[in-house]
Amino acid sequence: MFSEQRVAQMAAYLLQKRGGRMAYIKLLKLLYLADREAMGKWGESISGDCFVSMPHGPVLSQTCDLIRGFGSSIEMGWDFWIKDEDNYEVSLRQPASNRECFDELSDAELGILDGVFEKFGRMRRFEIVKYTHDHCAEWEDPHGSSFPIKPEAVFRAMETKEERVQVLLREHRKLVDLDLARSALR
Repeated sequence: MFSEQRVAQMAAYLLQKRGGRMAYIKLLKLLYLADREAMGKWGESISGDCFVSMPHGPVLSQTCDLIRGFGSSIEMGWDFWIKDEDNYEVSLRQPASNRECFDELSDAELGILDGVFEKFGRMRRFEIVKYTHDHCAEWEDPHGSSFPIKPEAVFRAMETKEERVQVLLREHRKLVDLDLARSALR
């Protein structure tokens, strides 16, 4: 299930590593790559967001809406942490002074964010867009539109053996069912 607080903390963590400001398309790609890495490792993303193919590559659907200002933010969510800037950039609204600021994220999840930033953080905005076009086989050009990317497409694109794909799919379905049950209780 999508968690705005978690994705806001993910974004804040990456922005802090980058000096507090970056192009929003680059941030979207870093967040996607982190969630993709988590999917391949655990069968679930960190943010709980849905993956979609868009003209500039794969992105996280609800996160893309937040970064573009669609909808309203929850308390301690996107607008608490992230501020829109000129030139299609975003910046940290709240500096994060210690680990406790990222209390929605586990150490393992922060480790994935660190790894993604280490590998891709130096790329310029359109270099990372090109990278996702060329190296994320689950992305298909939607020709000006958008469409969902299924979890199994991500698992297979990450060159996971079919047996592992099936294990990850079962785990993913269990987590989706658990989220649905939790939602029904609210």
